[in-house]
Amino acid sequence: MMQQKLTGRERGWWIVSLENRVWLPQGELPLGTAEQWTLQDQMAIPIGEWQGEKVWLIRRKMVSDMSSPRLISDRDDKLFQLVGRGVQLAEFYRSHRYCGYCGHKMRPSLHEWACLCHHCHERYYPQIAPSIIVGIRRDDHLLLAQHQRHRHGIHTVLAGFVEVGETLEEAVHREVMEESGIKIRNLRYVDSQPWPFPNSLMVGFLADYESGEINIDPVELISAAWHRYDNLPLIPPPDTIARRLIEETVALCRHQSLSNR
Repeated sequence: MMQQKLTGRERGWWIVSLENRVWLPQGELPLGTAEQWTLQDQMAIPIGEWQGEKVWLIRRKMVSDMSSPRLISDRDDKLFQLVGRGVQLAEFYRSHRYCGYCGHKMRPSLHEWACLCHHCHERYYPQIAPSIIVGIRRDDHLLLAQHQRHRHGIHTVLAGFVEVGETLEEAVHREVMEESGIKIRNLRYVDSQPWPFPNSLMVGFLADYESGEINIDPVELISAAWHRYDNLPLIPPPDTIARRLIEETVALCRHQSLSNR
């Protein structure tokens, strides 16, 4: 984890990131030597390995081609996780240059992802915001919503952040009630996905409808409705946990429909 000044001979994948953006010349993550990409004399830190090559993080902003990491989210899950790690670490180090307790300058730890204050001895770690996301089934229909933050016609499942003192399961029930006005049952865990926008861990669940009528929270949602599994609107891309939850709910709906014949 030790940061080092590049000579130009170092080789690998280069995550150049600042302010939640990543350098993607020609839309790709750079691969090669530091000299090839004019990165010699930069300070870099190794953060992992992908396809047999070291992955390096450089915390700086390039003059062009600074993009959202979403552009490579569909390439490879492992690569996306490493880029997400780099983007989050770059932002963590940028926002923790000074101690929040005493105001003195801090330095990165040489042994772990942390920032250290030698004045008051506080130690800071990157913070991860857990959030829940849930696919909800009602017979052969699933609940899909348009979120205020997704204004491209995409319909997706409900999601929200876990609050202080709350379990993941309690967060699911609360978020579903707050956003849609319905109650759910038979809640079960499916999968999780690191989501660096900016620092979330998405924890995915499936659930069944129990009772209530849809009554949306207009602050969070544009609309919400039950959609038959074989007649869906525009949904999220395949690389997302939201898409997996939708596909698994569709499979359950299809099974329910066939069983009723």
